[in-house]
Amino acid sequence: MAMRRMRLTTHLFSIFGKTQVMKPARVPRGSTLIGSVTSRLFSSASSSAAAVMEDEPEMYGLGRGLKDYEDYRRSLYGEITHKALLVDAVGTLLVPAQSTAQIYRTIGEKYGVQYSEDEILRRYRRAYEKPWGGSRLRYVDDARPFWQYIVRASTGCSDSQYFEELYNYYTTEHAWQLCDPKAETVFKALRETGVKVAIVSNFDTRLRPLLRALRCEDWFDAVTVSAEVEAEKPNPTIFLKACELLGVNPEDAVHVGDDRRNDIWGARDAGCDAWLWGSDVASFKEVAQRIGLKI
Repeated sequence: MAMRRMRLTTHLFSIFGKTQVMKPARVPRGSTLIGSVTSRLFSSASSSAAAVMEDEPEMYGLGRGLKDYEDYRRSLYGEITHKALLVDAVGTLLVPAQSTAQIYRTIGEKYGVQYSEDEILRRYRRAYEKPWGGSRLRYVDDARPFWQYIVRASTGCSDSQYFEELYNYYTTEHAWQLCDPKAETVFKALRETGVKVAIVSNFDTRLRPLLRALRCEDWFDAVTVSAEVEAEKPNPTIFLKACELLGVNPEDAVHVGDDRRNDIWGARDAGCDAWLWGSDVASFKEVAQRIGLKI
């Protein structure tokens, strides 16, 4: 395995424009350093490949380089290039059925909320992006303190009944919909091929009951929730925990998510491959095809 990682890293230095191939340092057996290096090199190019190739594809040669990488990975792993697929929840697997501002406004009207949806959205974004001072993590257990702060900051309403109704609404199947209606079929095909599938999500403890409500809990071999792991993306700990639960090495997994910082950078730091949802891949069928499954 160590020799295979060294060959992969050497090949990547050659692919991405080095005139002199660097000899990789010796790495202790079991180390994920090479996995991290290779995934960062490839994923960085993969995430920006479309933009680069539109500008000067021949100058940079990245189109051929990325294909060479995928071909090389298949030469090492076979047609199925990854043993595990890690999937982000909100924004990749699921999206709210209605806009957050609309729900905050609709439910809040009977509690005296008067802000427009535009104002609620603006205040929500500002509150969500500010550092959370309650603890080092936003999602602790059921994350009620954090969400109480968000709701109050977004709407100006601190009515406890309003908060409870809003909080409970987002645990129901009415609040969410699948990003890809064919997700179940693809996940089933991947698992039948031997590729394990897990969720890796910054979420509170409502995620598991929500998955049950949506009847999709059985689609996954593992569910890794930040509130349970006590580590939020982009912290690599949560990705490493998912790999541990699946029984795979990080370099054998690919993570798919919609947030460049949390999903792409975080997964790379853990030594996983990473593809940006909506850019690198636009459906789970496409994900499966890139892994090597013909659907």
